[in-house]
Amino acid sequence: MIKYTKITAVKELADLTYTMWQMGWDEKNGGNISYILSQEEIKEIYKEQKPQFIELKNIPNNLVGRYLIITASGSNFRLVKDTIETTIGIIKIEQEGYTIIAGFENNNKPTSEIYMHLLAHSARLEIDPAHRVIVHNHATEISEMTFVHELDDKTLTRSLWGMVTECIIVFPDGVGVLPWMVCGNEEIGKATAEKLKDCRIVIWAHHGILASGSSLNDAFGLIETVNKAAKIYMNTFDKRITKGITNQQLLEVCDFFEVTPKSGIIE
Repeated sequence: MIKYTKITAVKELADLTYTMWQMGWDEKNGGNISYILSQEEIKEIYKEQKPQFIELKNIPNNLVGRYLIITASGSNFRLVKDTIETTIGIIKIEQEGYTIIAGFENNNKPTSEIYMHLLAHSARLEIDPAHRVIVHNHATEISEMTFVHELDDKTLTRSLWGMVTECIIVFPDGVGVLPWMVCGNEEIGKATAEKLKDCRIVIWAHHGILASGSSLNDAFGLIETVNKAAKIYMNTFDKRITKGITNQQLLEVCDFFEVTPKSGIIE
């Protein structure tokens, strides 16, 4: 048994928070991350504190009994890697809520968007048993893009695919887009989970982006790719002399890499 702060996944998650802060994507307490622990990782945990149960209604059945690493409410991502004991914790999902197993010292609690994380994990596990991670941040250019582009799954996906050749390879299932909504409440959690039934990336208009994956690197890589495409879009949309990658060229990429793009995007 080892102290939870020594678990590889905990350290990787803490490092990722700092990386995202350095990129300007997690100002102050913006953003949150959660990670489903494997059975092997659970066995490593030395439970050194008294468990604390927190009631939470409408827990998805397929999460009951699972353990999550999750960032704290109000945690500053610039400081997380040096304050893991207070800004990251491990919780066990119960039928009527969750139990804090480790971390969250000084009476801290998981992110206020915990219910969204639970619904998102639940939705992705129904699609992909290998799913493990939800990452949410305020990636700059994709947030900018929601001010100048139609807020529609199909058209936004097509614009992003047309910016960088690798986009259709990295996220052939496209992106989901939500209009502006109040963050942290049940409504945005349910809407996000519904979008995640069809894709791994959800863009919250005028707010940020959320990605799911089998690992921290996988989910973060999706956000990097989307935001790179959005950056190119924002830097060129009012000055282009070419139309970008054509439908035929996208189909050629898919054929070469044996990728099946989401239907209805390429006409």
